[in-house]
Amino acid sequence: MADRLEAEIRYLMLPISGRLERHERLAVKCRVKSCESALEKLRARQETGTFQRSRPEVYTLTSLNDLAGVRVLAFPRSRLAEVHNLLRAEFRAWTPDPVKDDGEVQAFKCYGYCKASDRVKGEYQVVSMLTGLFWEVEHSAIYKPDARLAGIGEHLGMQGRTRDVVKALRAFEDQFEALAREG
Repeated sequence: MADRLEAEIRYLMLPISGRLERHERLAVKCRVKSCESALEKLRARQETGTFQRSRPEVYTLTSLNDLAGVRVLAFPRSRLAEVHNLLRAEFRAWTPDPVKDDGEVQAFKCYGYCKASDRVKGEYQVVSMLTGLFWEVEHSAIYKPDARLAGIGEHLGMQGRTRDVVKALRAFEDQFEALAREG
């Protein structure tokens, strides 16, 4: 299913990727949520820490919105809205769930049922390439680290540095785009 969603999104990106300028980039990355990650997410839904027999549907893998995921990375940021609008036109029934930081959209995200299955939901994200690549590193090193590094993401200093990196990447992109428009 994830492969089909990825192929569909890659196909939808062809009109954009065919018009990219030499300095522009567009990448499509696919992933399937690991079993461990899916189980952790289901466990986190347990409000009281005990199994609620009256709501067994919340404990099934098919209740997850992001069992399969595709991330579209775009550089420069000015391509994000174009990519998102193209995907929204195709995935109209999907639910928008943007990633925001300080009220500002960092990534467009939507989830819904994939064409390959009426039981499994997938999601797509559209994010700037620089931020998206940083998130890949942050995800495995800070957000979901191995046991030896557990807790590192909760350290206030690390949270501050993470915010600093995202802001610096955004500032780089903004400056690049401003200069590119002038040139």
